[in-house]
Amino acid sequence: MPNLRLALCQTDPWVGDIARNGDEVVHWTRQAVEAGAQLVAFPEMALTGYPVEDLALRRSFVEASRSGLTELAGRLAAEGLGEVPVVVGYLGRSEQASPRFGRPAGSPQNCAAVLFRGEVATRFAKHHLPNYGVFDEYRWFVPGDQLPVVRVHGVDVALAICEDIWQDGGRVTAAREAEAGLLLVINGSPYERNKDDARLELVRRRAAEAGCALAYVNMVGGQDELVFDGDSIVVAPDGEVLARSPQFEEHLLVLDLDLPAASSDHTDGLLLADGLHLVRAELGGEPADAPAEPVRAEVAPRITDEAEIWSALVSGTRAYVHKNGFRSVLIGLSGGIDSAVVAALAVDAIGAGNVHCVSMPSRYSSQHSRDDAAELARRTGLNFRTVSIAPMFDAYVAATELTGLAEENLQSRLRGTLLMAISNQEGHIVLAPGNKSELAVGYSTLYGDSVGAYGPIKDVYKSLVFRLARWRNEEAERLGEVPPIPENTIVKPPSAELRPDQKDTDSLPDYDLLDTVLDLYVEGDQGRDAIVAAGFDPAVVDRVVRLVDTAEYKRRQYPPGPKISVKGFGRDRRLPITNRWRRG
Repeated sequence: MPNLRLALCQTDPWVGDIARNGDEVVHWTRQAVEAGAQLVAFPEMALTGYPVEDLALRRSFVEASRSGLTELAGRLAAEGLGEVPVVVGYLGRSEQASPRFGRPAGSPQNCAAVLFRGEVATRFAKHHLPNYGVFDEYRWFVPGDQLPVVRVHGVDVALAICEDIWQDGGRVTAAREAEAGLLLVINGSPYERNKDDARLELVRRRAAEAGCALAYVNMVGGQDELVFDGDSIVVAPDGEVLARSPQFEEHLLVLDLDLPAASSDHTDGLLLADGLHLVRAELGGEPADAPAEPVRAEVAPRITDEAEIWSALVSGTRAYVHKNGFRSVLIGLSGGIDSAVVAALAVDAIGAGNVHCVSMPSRYSSQHSRDDAAELARRTGLNFRTVSIAPMFDAYVAATELTGLAEENLQSRLRGTLLMAISNQEGHIVLAPGNKSELAVGYSTLYGDSVGAYGPIKDVYKSLVFRLARWRNEEAERLGEVPPIPENTIVKPPSAELRPDQKDTDSLPDYDLLDTVLDLYVEGDQGRDAIVAAGFDPAVVDRVVRLVDTAEYKRRQYPPGPKISVKGFGRDRRLPITNRWRRG
């Protein structure tokens, strides 16, 4: 059997920065070629970043992507890298009209190309377009109708893009019909909890259906609310894992594959599964035997659930700060669990020297919370100061005679105003500390604790916030470091401290119960009756459902944050603000 040395480049493209992304393709290709690679692959839309959303509708951006692709092909050749085929995703356009979708010729497409010897050897568009959850690809793209197969070093390699293997049939079935020896899939697959396990099972199943080895390369990094975890995989037709990249880091995965010799004499235009037309490209190269010293396949160890989630939150926060041109962040550090976890995440993401925290006590702030905030700052080394809001609060109350909830919310809004003033003065971006439980039921103050450019734990239920805090401290101990979060912050009852002796349980069910009901209602889309039938107190369910439904207007005004769940607030869950349906 011929041997093919494959390189999967697990990279972090930046949306809209075609020049930078092109530089990265050259950089990683050079490393792959130096490692002896005979075929190199990059993630979905690696040239433009992903997802580009409505940038796809700007003709200037489409043309910049297309011209950037041809320039990249020439540059690879000019730098001595042109003899190795490189598969790279980009934003392209259709050559023909698509009457079925009501789209004219020239409509945007999610494309990939094979660059070889200074030319674009072949190009194709994604066949299956996802249109669920965070994906709106039918809004932007028209699907492709080809199965590209490139023959390189005596092996037929079929090519596909991400969703092409998440749907049945299509290019997977067509790859079997074309008698491909390898199915190479480039991806921009966002992170969700436990998705690495689902992804592995999917890849194994599709390899069996295609009847050949399957190589899956995914991107890393963050883009607004999405986080990409890499987890690139190569499996044999029988499902054996041949290689696997680590999650949440850029990585070059190189391995030698013994693959079936190309034997098919199918010609261009042959009609395959789902109406796909076979398109072949002969790239040459003599079939090679296995090298005397084959590259040892790497299978990265799996990480724990908490480590995976923490890494996703850190990656999303780091990407949002750096890709938007900032270097530092500002956090209101109350001594409570949420702001403590956000501060620890920020320190891991961008370094303690770039994290600035402010304690903003009022007359209701407990001494232990003030001490806990200061202790976290001492443990982590972040920048810390105290600015009391008491004088401002007293002035407002004297002028307006506020009481009750208005008085409580005023404290939060004064803190938000102070944070934004410091942000404007010093150039930090503010991180909002709200968690998913609070956002779900509206237990937050608009223009107060919702102030910020990014919400690192926006998609993290409160019970999970506590788990992550304990895990982060345990991880620090394992590494011989100082645990960042004071134990008292973790064990004390949660409180907003906006009135005397206040506790969250005064207003909400216990968080373990609340989060279980929320998971059924938000992630599971189960209605009130179904949740009650599962054994939950009808009064509790009615209360939670009412709180969730009436807080939609608040969630719409909350900043973005990294998505880690199946259904995060934002792109995933789109309900009307004005809504009289109350039966769940």
